[in-house]
Amino acid sequence: MTYEEAKAFLADCNQYKGEISLEPLKKMLAILGNPQDQLKFVHVAGTNGKGSTLAYVSTVLKEAGYRVGRYISPTIFSYRERIQVNETYISREGLVRLTEQIQKAGEQMLAAGDGHPTMFEAETALAFLWFVEQKCDIVVLEVGMGGLTDATNVIKNTLVAALTPVSMDHIGVLGNTLGEIAAQKAGIIKKGCKVVSAAQKPESRIVIEQKAKECGCPMSFVDTTRIRDRNRGLMKQSFSYKERTQVEISLAGEYQFENAALALDVLDELNKMGYVISEEAIRKGMRHTIWQGRFSVVAKEPLFLMDGAHNRDAARVLRDSILQDLKGRRLIFIMGVLADKEYEVVAEQTAPLAEEILTIMTPDNPRALSAEALAETVRKYNPHVRAMGSIRDAVREARRLAGSEDVILAFGSLSYLGELYREANK
Repeated sequence: MTYEEAKAFLADCNQYKGEISLEPLKKMLAILGNPQDQLKFVHVAGTNGKGSTLAYVSTVLKEAGYRVGRYISPTIFSYRERIQVNETYISREGLVRLTEQIQKAGEQMLAAGDGHPTMFEAETALAFLWFVEQKCDIVVLEVGMGGLTDATNVIKNTLVAALTPVSMDHIGVLGNTLGEIAAQKAGIIKKGCKVVSAAQKPESRIVIEQKAKECGCPMSFVDTTRIRDRNRGLMKQSFSYKERTQVEISLAGEYQFENAALALDVLDELNKMGYVISEEAIRKGMRHTIWQGRFSVVAKEPLFLMDGAHNRDAARVLRDSILQDLKGRRLIFIMGVLADKEYEVVAEQTAPLAEEILTIMTPDNPRALSAEALAETVRKYNPHVRAMGSIRDAVREARRLAGSEDVILAFGSLSYLGELYREANK
């Protein structure tokens, strides 16, 4: 099996999609020796901020001397990006070798009439195998969608269940109310773990608290009143939280203060459990955390930013960051979204801020919304919008329109930001 054949096999696993059930994955993991049971986890669920929170926690743990697994989705730059150990992607050889194990286990299951895991489930099994092989001390695991029935929720050894802000996303799949969606996210809470949550809307908070109580888990929420001394910037920010003063972070955006506070609360819980994480490691790790696609700088002259805002809450915090950090700057937007997202709300929140807006269709995604359909929606809130034929065309046109003091901001689905980054840096 070659690397491309391995990727094709994993993609083909989506032919087995059916009713949502963790049973096929559990059966596959049993055949593989239940590698997940040999690992310990920080499990991260929520709607927005999961990736940034994961990045802060895993970078600090690495600085503290631990061998740290990361499992993330979606990815921006590489397929292998989703499985990392100490910020190094899984090797091509490792991915091929472990995919062959997944394939054999799947054949055994099909022969027994036990069904077969989907692509994300197979990738999750593969990640567990890699993390065991790489002797990870701890794995920071990002939920794919929801929590309760997500493939990552087959784990047993959760040290900390971390909940980022919950908002309306995947409506109809996870639920139709905030409470129903929060119940899915809170499904990662298990007996014996600590629960740390970002500040939540009342409807979500009640559900999360109830789940933690049912499982007998101590829980805490980020105290936003204790986030102070916010020094904002595009290249560097700092803030104080609880007893810590002037914690530096390199991620931009107003929302990063709360993401970073949540990460600090998670790290403090791990410290209480016996993980040795010095204050020096915390400060160095927070400062060195990199997480592309979250109000991050793509290029300079003119300033070019990208952000994965694709739902109502993400659009709101992106708007706040624009008003805080880009006040008075002339803005050119590039927008691309998936058809099953709340793109009208995103457009309503953001479009009035731009001088010009270029829409694109996210490539290679069956859920993509056409550039023309997105432009039609955006036009309700800003008449200066055009549909572009490709990401390359959009980047070139944005640069043609932008003066040296202007800002280009690309946002929407994370799925197109990798290609956009490459185009912007050619």
